Amino acid sequence: MRRVLVDTGPLVAILSREDTHHQQCVEALPELAAPLLSCWPVITEAAWLLRSSPRAVQQLLSSMHVGFLALLPLASAEAKAIAALMKRYESIRPQLADAALVYLAGREKIDTIFTLDRRDFSIYRPSHKRSFRIIPEMQ
Repeated sequence: MRRVLVDTGPLVAILSREDTHHQQCVEALPELAAPLLSCWPVITEAAWLLRSSPRAVQQLLSSMHVGFLALLPLASAEAKAIAALMKRYESIRPQLADAALVYLAGREKIDTIFTLDRRDFSIYRPSHKRSFRIIPEMQ
């Protein structure tokens, strides 16, 4: 199975039954190899969006301990490349989490992303591929 990067939207949807995309994201999980890969900017964004549910934030953080989610490291020297991606895509106003994922996709040669942000991730290009494979398929 291929390695998959996960964006903020699916993490929030999985942890919040009230989220419009909860069922769709939960149903996509069996098709994905564990652990899902992400980074601290995504976790920070998800924790902010889940802030009204401390239990969901705890589940998010514990998901790394149980092997559901693994964080790829980002060194301070890589901030320059991430900033360059934000500049490259400034017309669509990328979030730091998005730019970090695009950077990691190129660095790690990962072409699949679990995201609800189809608009932006259909525009972003990892350095090694022409486009991302986006999961879940929209219905």
